[in-house]
Amino acid sequence: MSSTRDIDNLIEMMAKLPGLGPRSARRAVLHLIRKQALLMTPLADLMQTVATTARECLNCGNVGTNDICDICASEKRANSEICVVEDVSDLWAMERSGVFKGRYHVLGGTLSALDAIGPDELRIPRLIDRVQTESITEVILALNATIDGQTTAHYIADQLEGRVKLTSLAQGVPIGGELDYLDDGTITAALQARKAL
Repeated sequence: MSSTRDIDNLIEMMAKLPGLGPRSARRAVLHLIRKQALLMTPLADLMQTVATTARECLNCGNVGTNDICDICASEKRANSEICVVEDVSDLWAMERSGVFKGRYHVLGGTLSALDAIGPDELRIPRLIDRVQTESITEVILALNATIDGQTTAHYIADQLEGRVKLTSLAQGVPIGGELDYLDDGTITAALQARKAL
């Protein structure tokens, strides 16, 4: 029996995380072993705690430790606006900006005919239900500018047309971006979404 079997298994598991390959996983595991008391033991304890307490919000699909997440439970958030995102990571990115003060709805992906992902595999029916029952006045579609993201946005817009104000995030040139480095699609979107000065 190998004396490094458990360590090899840990490296293999770490390598499955996004952004970590086998080399990065080996470096991370070696660092954790060297800092066992400072990092590895607290990390293992936190991972065990999160593994037993983490759950999806029953209302919006965010991740937290309660059935209803802090955003949905907050009385300080605008109840009339819902920002629709593909995944929890998109919600967290929006929250980092600190600009949006409404509520969210996490779809859990995008429509994809190739992957056999239809509206019922996502949280689209729940979104429609929320619009009907929660006095929503605006739905902001903050989906990625991919073909599947745009297809999903069009589908949701068709389902909610006439029920609520529908908006989407502006797309185009990022702050600090130089036109020479942008792709054709980004330049096209920026030109079509131009505004008066």
